[in-house]
Amino acid sequence: MQCFFRLLLIIVLATPVLSNAAPTAPDPAFQKHVAADVKNFGILRGNLRRAAEFAGSRPDLFNSGKERKNALLSREDKLAVWNTWSSVLDSLAGLDGIRREYKKFNLFQEGEQRNTSFAIANAAFLAGYRHALELIALVDRNPALDTILNEEVPELGIPAGSFGRFKFRFLNAAIAVEFAALQVIGKSHAGGPPELRVATEEDSRVIWEMGKGRGHELTLKNALAVVQKSGFAAWFPLQKGISGWMGDTKVARPHSHLISARQIESIGKRLQPGDIIFERHEWYLSNLGLPGFWTHVALFVGTPEERRAFFNDAEVREWVKGLGGADGNFESLLKQRYPTAYSRSLIIKDDKRPSRILEAISEGVSFTSLEYTGASDSIGVIRPRLSKRDKAQAILRAFLYSGRPYDFNFDFLTDSTLVCSELIFKAYEPGGGMRGLRFPVSEVVGRKVSTPNGMVRQFAEQAGSDESQADFVLFLDGFEKEKRAVESTPEQFRASWKRPNWHILIQDAPTEAKRR
Repeated sequence: MQCFFRLLLIIVLATPVLSNAAPTAPDPAFQKHVAADVKNFGILRGNLRRAAEFAGSRPDLFNSGKERKNALLSREDKLAVWNTWSSVLDSLAGLDGIRREYKKFNLFQEGEQRNTSFAIANAAFLAGYRHALELIALVDRNPALDTILNEEVPELGIPAGSFGRFKFRFLNAAIAVEFAALQVIGKSHAGGPPELRVATEEDSRVIWEMGKGRGHELTLKNALAVVQKSGFAAWFPLQKGISGWMGDTKVARPHSHLISARQIESIGKRLQPGDIIFERHEWYLSNLGLPGFWTHVALFVGTPEERRAFFNDAEVREWVKGLGGADGNFESLLKQRYPTAYSRSLIIKDDKRPSRILEAISEGVSFTSLEYTGASDSIGVIRPRLSKRDKAQAILRAFLYSGRPYDFNFDFLTDSTLVCSELIFKAYEPGGGMRGLRFPVSEVVGRKVSTPNGMVRQFAEQAGSDESQADFVLFLDGFEKEKRAVESTPEQFRASWKRPNWHILIQDAPTEAKRR
């Protein structure tokens, strides 16, 4: 086998590089598409990198020694493993979607688009293959994990038997042949986005070093045939649906959503400052790698007029006076404490609507309109069971974080950057005279985080008990098949945290709430 591997290496190195055709004029639409996909590739590959690093750093979970061979993992430890595994599966599905998109292009096509298409498809393949091999090597040292990773975990979208199918896909001889084929093709399809080259070279080198780059003797012609006939193994149930979903992230419903403008207007009449808004955007690649159905959460802060009316309260006025606001006016306190943030909150957005939401999005912690954040496919709203004084303090805290960058590392230990749920977590964190809200914290790829889906799960588990911290306000449930959202029931919202990321592929018609 080693001789065969060396022969394959010689064949790859000896394959001549074909000259490129004369450059053609760049296509602006194609370049924009590529820029977005290169960014998404970096996020997905980064997710896999962090998962592999976390697995390597936690031998107690992923590589138990002899002394722990028969030890049972606690529920908390299992959740840490499952959250990591969910991130891996989702990220691989995302890479498959990117690769599927660029395999649409004919590899014999002349020009820069051909080379770029190949470079992106190749990078997506190598990133998935490399990190899959590394994870399998780690996990296989702990036989107990085979059972744990093959368990079904519906709320994280993990199907039964997923690790077995995962190993079948990435340890199959066919994928080694495809790797070798791509190595050959890469010599004649040079170019592509320069930011991919470092990742491609590193991933390719690691695969060769792991001794998995074995395949048949290939010519360029045969290599192209291998790649064109390959495709993705069915290692998920619904793999065809998932692959199609991922490949269609740019074209399924561009710039559209299931919640209508009329529904958004209706929502605005029912919200109060301090309300917590959970959102779901289907067809978003950014959903992948975030555990659970609900992937975003925002804080309704209202307009200055809405805040003046809502916080015209004796307890709020006394609290404001205690902080140095002589007139007891909460709005004046906001402006005095955080003048820059307050000025930002008054800026009319591109949609010509006033800012009523504070949320952590990719651009950073930003004031947005309800119409902007409401442009979603599903929305759920809960109302904290707190005094108006506590809600005022939460909004005051939230204004402090305005303008800070988005935390792409999901690190709750830092305040310099924030993720969406971190803004809510820290705004309502008990202390400083505020009763506040206590949200669950879980470990996701080695980081302690409170996820939007975990917040909804806690709301569901506490409902009807003395521990309940919030009340249900509304739930607009998206129905993809009919391209609309319906107002659903509290019971349906409480069960929504159990939905997998690809819920739309298996959803039944939602339950509509009775008309009032």
